[in-house]
Amino acid sequence: MNQPLRDDLDFRALVGDVKPLPPRNRADPGANRKSPSESQLARREWAEEERVARNFLSDDFVDLLPPFDPMEYRREGIQQGVVDKLKHGGYSVQSQLHLLRRPLTECRRMLFPFIQEAYAHDLRSVMIVHGRGREIDSPANVLRSYLAKWLCQFEEVQAYVSAQPSEGGLGATWVMLRKSDRAKANNRERQQKRRG
Repeated sequence: MNQPLRDDLDFRALVGDVKPLPPRNRADPGANRKSPSESQLARREWAEEERVARNFLSDDFVDLLPPFDPMEYRREGIQQGVVDKLKHGGYSVQSQLHLLRRPLTECRRMLFPFIQEAYAHDLRSVMIVHGRGREIDSPANVLRSYLAKWLCQFEEVQAYVSAQPSEGGLGATWVMLRKSDRAKANNRERQQKRRG
């Protein structure tokens, strides 16, 4: 007797005298939910308008980056060593945002809360996967060009660089965020405890 047949017989012996349930024997999930009320729809619409109004990322004209040039930016006061460490994967990925094959407006809408929430949760290094086009006017390269413009508009962004080939190459970008005031206070407190 082969092994699968033996396993099937062993299973039947363990289960014993069990009968399958009839197809009508299902749990009642309750009545269908009502559609949202007018006040709920109005609140949702207001919340969406409020969120869009807070998004300061510009969707104006952008100069397209050459498709094979790496992206690199650092704010004044940020040491080159930090950028080099970021470029060579010296920081772990604490969060990722995937924007592959998404429309530009959706990418703009997704990037804003991603950076805000990462900063609010004291994350320092995040990765944005956006893809890379081979032509200067391909959608992936247009997104890449807008991303370079948008990241500079965030005060929370200290630096960004294109990822290493093993991490996505020119189709992904490492972003270094500044420390929040809470993280700075925690750091000072630890230093004070260490000094005695």
